Amino acid sequence: MNFLPKQARIIHIENMTNREKLFELALEEGTISHQPGQFIMVSIFGIGEAPFSIASLPNEENRFELCIREVGNVTRALHRLPEGAKVWIRGPYGHPFPMKELKGKNLLFVAGGLGLAPLRSSILYALKYREEYGRLIILYGARVPSERLFIKDLELWGKRADVEFYETVDKAEGGWEGHVGVITILFPLFEIDPENTYLLSVGPPIMYRFVIREALKKGIKEDRIFLSLERRMKCGIGECGHCQISGVYCCKDGPVFHYPKVKLLEEAL
Repeated sequence: MNFLPKQARIIHIENMTNREKLFELALEEGTISHQPGQFIMVSIFGIGEAPFSIASLPNEENRFELCIREVGNVTRALHRLPEGAKVWIRGPYGHPFPMKELKGKNLLFVAGGLGLAPLRSSILYALKYREEYGRLIILYGARVPSERLFIKDLELWGKRADVEFYETVDKAEGGWEGHVGVITILFPLFEIDPENTYLLSVGPPIMYRFVIREALKKGIKEDRIFLSLERRMKCGIGECGHCQISGVYCCKDGPVFHYPKVKLLEEAL
């Protein structure tokens, strides 16, 4: 585990919505070798430090992407930085989605809102090694059409013959002609082989209980469900205790959890 901060430079910034920006960063030295679902800590001198999931495809290079919503002091400062600015990072940290162990399986990806950012790394991984997986089903839900993230990816996934892509919005606007309703309205649109299908999901806590309910209805067993819980993480290494839930640390024991491990923990779901 890497505890020492490294300097990174912002090489590209893309406005995704009114609240989210996509940052492409490059380490000044070394490489970042993350696994899908892991996160890093980003700090700005004099402002503070915050955790962010890596949204890009795992690689052995020095570049990576972060989708950052402006919600606090650190994210507000990041949104004000120009291309070329430098920040400090620690990591990557945390348990990832078990993509290598799931080769040969059908994968059901379910992302809600900003949850698409941490899940995107796993989706891109499965697409890169497409021949090593079975069916790939992607469900995505946003609050309104203008808050949809990674539009180019969504369009590409919708056109691929080897991907089953469904999306919905809670409320239609601006001529939206797609599905309208919470993400669980998408489950009746497809059938699965429950004996060979695994669920990988990231989204707001309230979403999980309903997604899990629908997955169980389709016959997916509890031990084939993986969730990412990103709660109040401060240090990233299990020392500060901010992200502790009944003795489990989201940063160290997660953020990706096997559902049977957390289903009985109070406040986890």
